[in-house]
Amino acid sequence: MVATKEAQQLAIEKNLDLVKIAPQAKPPVCKIMDYGKYKYELAKKEKEAKKNQKVVTVKEVRLSPNIEENDLQVKAKQAIKFLKNGDKVKVTLRFRGRELGNINHGKKVIENFRDLLSDISQVEKHPKLEGKQMIMVLTPQN
Repeated sequence: MVATKEAQQLAIEKNLDLVKIAPQAKPPVCKIMDYGKYKYELAKKEKEAKKNQKVVTVKEVRLSPNIEENDLQVKAKQAIKFLKNGDKVKVTLRFRGRELGNINHGKKVIENFRDLLSDISQVEKHPKLEGKQMIMVLTPQN
Protein backbone atom coordinates (compact mmCIF):
# COMPACT_ATOMS: atom_id res chain seq x y z
CA MET A 1 0.00 0.00 0.00
CA VAL A 2 1.44 3.32 -1.14
CA ALA A 3 0.28 6.84 -0.32
CA THR A 4 -1.47 8.75 -3.12
CA LYS A 5 1.15 11.49 -3.35
CA GLU A 6 3.96 8.92 -3.46
CA ALA A 7 2.18 6.93 -6.19
CA GLN A 8 1.58 10.12 -8.21
CA GLN A 9 5.27 10.99 -7.90
CA LEU A 10 6.28 7.49 -9.09
CA ALA A 11 4.00 7.84 -12.11
CA ILE A 12 5.46 11.24 -13.01
CA GLU A 13 9.02 9.88 -12.73
CA LYS A 14 8.20 6.98 -15.08
CA ASN A 15 6.36 9.34 -17.44
CA LEU A 16 3.14 7.32 -17.05
CA ASP A 17 -0.38 7.89 -15.68
CA LEU A 18 -1.88 6.93 -12.32
CA VAL A 19 -5.24 5.29 -13.15
CA LYS A 20 -7.92 4.30 -10.62
CA ILE A 21 -8.85 0.67 -11.32
CA ALA A 22 -11.38 0.24 -8.48
CA PRO A 23 -12.32 3.69 -7.13
CA GLN A 24 -15.16 2.32 -4.93
CA ALA A 25 -12.82 0.01 -2.99
CA LYS A 26 -11.48 0.99 0.45
CA PRO A 27 -8.73 2.13 -0.10
CA PRO A 28 -9.09 2.85 -3.86
CA VAL A 29 -6.98 0.62 -6.11
CA CYS A 30 -4.76 2.45 -8.60
CA LYS A 31 -2.32 1.32 -11.27
CA ILE A 32 0.57 3.07 -12.99
CA MET A 33 0.19 2.68 -16.77
CA ASP A 34 0.15 4.48 -20.10
CA TYR A 35 -3.54 5.43 -20.30
CA GLY A 36 -3.46 6.24 -24.03
CA LYS A 37 -2.01 2.82 -24.82
CA TYR A 38 -4.59 1.18 -22.53
CA LYS A 39 -7.49 2.93 -24.35
CA TYR A 40 -5.99 1.91 -27.71
CA GLU A 41 -5.77 -1.74 -26.64
CA LEU A 42 -9.41 -1.69 -25.46
CA ALA A 43 -10.57 -0.21 -28.78
CA LYS A 44 -8.53 -2.81 -30.67
CA LYS A 45 -10.11 -5.69 -28.69
CA GLU A 46 -13.59 -4.24 -29.26
CA LYS A 47 -12.97 -3.94 -33.00
CA GLU A 48 -11.72 -7.53 -33.16
CA ALA A 49 -14.82 -8.77 -31.32
CA LYS A 50 -17.05 -6.89 -33.80
CA LYS A 51 -15.21 -8.45 -36.72
CA ASN A 52 -15.87 -11.98 -35.43
CA GLN A 53 -19.56 -11.49 -34.69
CA LYS A 54 -22.15 -12.76 -37.15
CA VAL A 55 -25.01 -10.41 -38.00
CA VAL A 56 -28.26 -12.33 -38.38
CA THR A 57 -30.61 -10.87 -40.94
CA VAL A 58 -34.25 -11.74 -41.46
CA LYS A 59 -35.24 -12.63 -45.03
CA GLU A 60 -38.89 -12.79 -46.03
CA VAL A 61 -40.70 -15.33 -48.18
CA ARG A 62 -44.26 -14.41 -49.20
CA LEU A 63 -46.88 -17.04 -49.91
CA SER A 64 -50.56 -16.97 -50.80
CA PRO A 65 -53.27 -19.47 -49.81
CA ASN A 66 -53.82 -20.45 -53.47
CA ILE A 67 -50.14 -21.18 -54.23
CA GLU A 68 -49.46 -24.10 -56.57
CA GLU A 69 -47.19 -26.97 -55.50
CA ASN A 70 -44.45 -26.06 -57.99
CA ASP A 71 -44.40 -22.43 -56.81
CA LEU A 72 -44.21 -23.65 -53.21
CA GLN A 73 -41.14 -25.75 -54.14
CA VAL A 74 -39.47 -22.68 -55.71
CA LYS A 75 -40.14 -20.61 -52.57
CA ALA A 76 -38.80 -23.48 -50.41
CA LYS A 77 -35.54 -23.58 -52.43
CA GLN A 78 -35.16 -19.83 -51.92
CA ALA A 79 -35.77 -20.22 -48.17
CA ILE A 80 -33.23 -23.08 -48.02
CA LYS A 81 -30.64 -20.78 -49.60
CA PHE A 82 -31.36 -18.13 -46.95
CA LEU A 83 -31.16 -20.66 -44.10
CA LYS A 84 -27.86 -22.09 -45.36
CA ASN A 85 -26.50 -18.52 -45.34
CA GLY A 86 -27.35 -18.38 -41.62
CA ASP A 87 -30.27 -15.97 -42.00
CA LYS A 88 -33.68 -16.25 -40.36
CA VAL A 89 -36.66 -16.66 -42.68
CA LYS A 90 -39.95 -14.89 -42.06
CA VAL A 91 -42.73 -16.71 -43.90
CA THR A 92 -45.70 -14.43 -44.61
CA LEU A 93 -48.96 -15.77 -45.99
CA ARG A 94 -51.22 -12.90 -47.04
CA PHE A 95 -55.00 -13.31 -47.21
CA ARG A 96 -56.94 -11.05 -49.59
CA GLY A 97 -60.68 -10.53 -49.80
CA ARG A 98 -62.67 -13.75 -49.47
CA GLU A 99 -59.53 -15.76 -48.67
CA LEU A 100 -59.96 -14.62 -45.05
CA GLY A 101 -62.98 -16.90 -44.82
CA ASN A 102 -60.77 -19.95 -45.35
CA ILE A 103 -57.94 -19.50 -42.87
CA ASN A 104 -57.60 -23.27 -42.27
CA HIS A 105 -56.50 -23.76 -45.89
CA GLY A 106 -53.82 -21.08 -45.42
CA LYS A 107 -52.65 -22.76 -42.22
CA LYS A 108 -52.26 -26.05 -44.13
CA VAL A 109 -50.17 -24.27 -46.80
CA ILE A 110 -47.84 -22.69 -44.24
CA GLU A 111 -47.51 -26.00 -42.33
CA ASN A 112 -46.71 -27.78 -45.62
CA PHE A 113 -44.00 -25.17 -46.24
CA ARG A 114 -42.64 -25.77 -42.73
CA ASP A 115 -42.52 -29.53 -43.39
CA LEU A 116 -40.55 -28.96 -46.61
CA LEU A 117 -37.87 -27.14 -44.58
CA SER A 118 -38.02 -29.27 -41.41
CA ASP A 119 -34.67 -31.00 -42.07
CA ILE A 120 -32.62 -27.75 -42.09
CA SER A 121 -34.72 -25.38 -39.98
CA GLN A 122 -36.58 -25.07 -36.73
CA VAL A 123 -39.61 -22.96 -35.93
CA GLU A 124 -38.82 -19.91 -33.82
CA LYS A 125 -42.31 -18.41 -34.01
CA HIS A 126 -45.25 -20.67 -34.83
CA PRO A 127 -47.81 -19.62 -37.47
CA LYS A 128 -50.05 -16.90 -36.08
CA LEU A 129 -52.71 -14.78 -37.74
CA GLU A 130 -51.89 -11.06 -37.44
CA GLY A 131 -54.51 -8.99 -39.21
CA LYS A 132 -54.73 -10.26 -42.79
CA GLN A 133 -51.40 -12.10 -42.62
CA MET A 134 -50.26 -15.38 -41.13
CA ILE A 135 -46.64 -15.11 -40.01
CA MET A 136 -44.10 -17.79 -39.06
CA VAL A 137 -40.36 -17.38 -38.38
CA LEU A 138 -37.83 -20.14 -39.12
CA THR A 139 -34.21 -20.28 -37.96
CA PRO A 140 -31.33 -22.45 -39.21
CA GLN A 141 -30.87 -25.70 -37.31
CA ASN A 142 -27.69 -25.90 -35.24
